[in-house]
Amino acid sequence: MPRIALLAALLLAGCAATPPPAASGAFTPMRWPALTDRAKPAPDATVAYGADAMHKVDVWLPAGTGPHPTVVMVHGGCWTSSIADRSLMNWISDDLRRDGIAVWNVEYRGVDLPGGGYPGTFRDVAAATDSLRTHAAHFRLDTRRIVAVGHSAGGHLALWLAGRPKLPTGSALRTADPPPIAHVVSLGGLPDLEATAAATDNGCGTEVVGKLVGPSPTERRDVYADTSVPRLLPIGVPHTQIVGREDRIIPIRLPQGFDAAARAAGDNATLTIVPGTGHVELIAPETAAWGQAKRAIRKALKP
Repeated sequence: MPRIALLAALLLAGCAATPPPAASGAFTPMRWPALTDRAKPAPDATVAYGADAMHKVDVWLPAGTGPHPTVVMVHGGCWTSSIADRSLMNWISDDLRRDGIAVWNVEYRGVDLPGGGYPGTFRDVAAATDSLRTHAAHFRLDTRRIVAVGHSAGGHLALWLAGRPKLPTGSALRTADPPPIAHVVSLGGLPDLEATAAATDNGCGTEVVGKLVGPSPTERRDVYADTSVPRLLPIGVPHTQIVGREDRIIPIRLPQGFDAAARAAGDNATLTIVPGTGHVELIAPETAAWGQAKRAIRKALKP
């Protein structure tokens, strides 16, 4: 079985490897079907931000006339489109909508699609976020305080969005005046690409990082300078990492290492480790982990 297909099968099963049988009373992580087999809520609208079929954003609008507080949502899936797309975030997007918060749920090309990887994946996420300004008035979205929320690989991309003003001069990813992000909530994210590439026990594997950061049309001496969030520290944006203590996809030392680096650089960083929580629980609306995330989102959206 090809590497990508094998990885997809493992992640869709709910963990990076088949877990051992649980002992009596032991915690068993939620598997993907426990979430994805539910009735799937639908967004209120879908808009295009580019010409590619993947250049789409789903818009989730709460009741009322607005302006609505707004979250930019970024899905994970190991930066690989065959593993996950934006619909994986439908359940928490609906939960936020019911709570009076609008969601700008972005799609992007993964490393397995033409145009994905560097610079395409990053440019897609940036363009999708930039398009929020274009449509804000129509959908009555409040863009004064945008909170970026990302799960798994999307946690990396959400933090990267906040760090865009720190991208080095000359980077192919640098754009003028990106929308400011007020806060980031990373749910089981992988913000440090160098650490991820060295972590053979991470559920995304190590090969995907190389596909994400290169090769590129022009030679780059340092492929992490404009792609890995620690290279942009301090990003100057408060950020909250929420991770499951029993997450079998994201080794807990990875978010711990990023938290330590961000604090050392002077960022306002928070790391919350939720017991009795794996990887899927982070985006299941009924869980304690998502409850923690919602509290962080609500707090960050307050003026």
